[in-house]
Parts: sequence; C-alpha cells; structure tokens
Amino acid sequence: MIEVKQISSSKDIKKFVQFQMDLYRDNAYFVPPIIKDELAVFDPSKNQVFKNAECWLFLAYKDGKIVGRVAGLINHIEINEQQKPKMRFGWLDMIDDIEVTRALLEEVHRIGKEKGLEYVEGPVGFSNMDKAGMLVEGFDELSTMITWYNYPYYKEHLTELGYTKSADWVEFKFSTPDPIPPKINKFADLIAKRYELRTLEFNSTKDILPYVDEMFELLNKTYSSLVTFVPIQPYQIELYKEKYLPFINPDFLECVVDKEGKLVAFAITMPSFSKALQQAKGRMFPFGFMHLLKAKKKNDRAAFYLIGIDPKLQGKGVTAMMFRNVSLNFKRYGIKLAETNPELEDNTAVQALWKDYDPVLHKRRRIYRKDI
Repeated sequence: MIEVKQISSSKDIKKFVQFQMDLYRDNAYFVPPIIKDELAVFDPSKNQVFKNAECWLFLAYKDGKIVGRVAGLINHIEINEQQKPKMRFGWLDMIDDIEVTRALLEEVHRIGKEKGLEYVEGPVGFSNMDKAGMLVEGFDELSTMITWYNYPYYKEHLTELGYTKSADWVEFKFSTPDPIPPKINKFADLIAKRYELRTLEFNSTKDILPYVDEMFELLNKTYSSLVTFVPIQPYQIELYKEKYLPFINPDFLECVVDKEGKLVAFAITMPSFSKALQQAKGRMFPFGFMHLLKAKKKNDRAAFYLIGIDPKLQGKGVTAMMFRNVSLNFKRYGIKLAETNPELEDNTAVQALWKDYDPVLHKRRRIYRKDI
C-alpha cells in the first residue's frame, strides 16, 4: 500500500532532499546538488521567493520506506499578474512504480483544485531561474549543475497518466573552435562599429558586482516570452548572487555595453562542475569545495548558463562579439567541449548562435501538463 504524507519539518525536508541522492547513488550521469543549497530552497527564511509563492512537499511511502517525492508550487505573481491559472509541480522523483507517481501527482492536483486552478504543469521550479524540464532524451549524457536528471521511466509514467507535452527544451554540445573562424572576427568588428558597442573585461568577482542588477533586468526582458517565465523579483537577486556568483570565473563572463556604458548583452559561461559535484557527493565540506575549486581552475569542458540580450539588439549579431571573446578564453583555458543551457525547441534565434560550430543535439527535456 502506498501512503503519501505532506511534510514540513526540517527533519522530513532533509529526507525529501536525500531521497534523490539515494535513488541515483550509483548513476554515472546524475549530478547531485549541494545539499545545503537544496535545503535552503525550501526554507522561507532563506529563500525570498516565498514572499510571492507557496510550496507543498510530499513524500510517498511503501512498506515503511520512502519511494517518491514531489513539490506542489504556486507562484502568485504568475497567477495574479499574468493570468496563468496553473499549479506547478517540481522535484518529482520516484521508483519505477506508476502507482507511486500517480499517488504523488494526485496530491498536487488536489491542491490545485482546492485553489481553483485550471491545470497542472511541470516539472518546473518556482520561476524561470530554477531547474525545469523532465529529461526525455540523453539519458547517457552527463547532467549539469542547473538541470535535473531522471530515469527513462519518468516520461513513460507521465504519458500513461494522461499528461501531454506543454513545451520542449533542447541542449547542444559542440567542440570549441580553434582557430576562431575569420568570418566571426570580421562580423564582431562590424557589429561593434555599427552599434557603437564594446565588451568589458573583468579581473575579479568584485568587478562583476556593479553589473549584476543590470543582468537580472536584462534577463527579465530577454525571457519574458518563455512558457515558465515569472519576472525575477528584486529580493530574489541576493539569493542568486550568493548561490551562483562564487562559481563564476571572471574570464568566462562576457558583457557588452553601449556608448553610454549601459549593459545591452551578456553571456555567463562556466567550467563544467558536473564531475566535481559528483565527487563532492552533495557536501561542500570537508573536501567538496576542493573539487569545485579545482574544476574552476582546470577543466576541458564548459557550459553556457545564461545569455541576456536587450530586445532592441536581438537578431543583430551582438552575440558574435561575446562568442569571439568566449572562444579565446576557452582556448586559453584548454576547453575542448562546450554545451548549451536548455533552449526552447522553437527558439531558432538562439539556436542559430551555435550553427557555425557543428552542434549536436544531445539532450531534450519536456514540461508536461494536465487539466485539473
């Protein structure tokens, strides 16, 4: 018999986080989160998103053993301001037993019905800055720090339970160019001159801080059309600064400003922390941070995490300026392989950025929906 319990105590939330670690303990492609950071996501005193969101956590038990988990989420900004009457679900993990999946998602639907919402959608986080999408292709590819990994049976369960595709994200990998194609150099110079733009250089993380708020402002403009988009609130920015800024190598951040010094585009790339996080096993101490520091300084793999472009300059070649510098830095650091962050499958404008690098579509992830 399957029993689903709603949880709220810190002891049970630790079990909620630990379940994923246990389920994928021996999986070569799963990249564990830092447990401390994952716990903070569900702590209203640490995650400011709770100022405009609600969360219900559930654990499924079978024969006294935890066999699944799920989070039901409501973002009130999304519902009140954007008129999207949906219940979100995320952090869905379970053993290969469709009745466990059914029991967990029934709880999410129950809350959505009580709140008068029209449909359930996921897996997603609280906003577009969180992890999103269920892996449906690329199960034998190493996961990344900002994406979820799951077994193939997840998608089979959701399909059998009547969930349908809401949107797909695709991810690409490609070898870094060496040398940089002459046409990219020429085009980058042309764009810089035409629009009176220049790139910035950073020597330390401290140098980046004055531009962080502008980056988030640009993200809101860039991703406002996304299916899962919820505007990033000012009080959330501090959390993201604390969570991700330490991972950024200044040489892997490219920013473009106009003649007045206003930020108009940026690209955040990072050395891959996937293998380092696997070695850390979810803990920064006593030795986890050493693996991360080593990966930050020496790596042959990198990932594009965030790209923001002012809508007025989208499609006008500004990315050529950033990618030229990114490629030079990749070469200097010995980066051989790069992979993109998830992109909506119909976002041809973004996918066109990689076309000169012979990209390979190696992962696909999906958001599902079902009427309540």
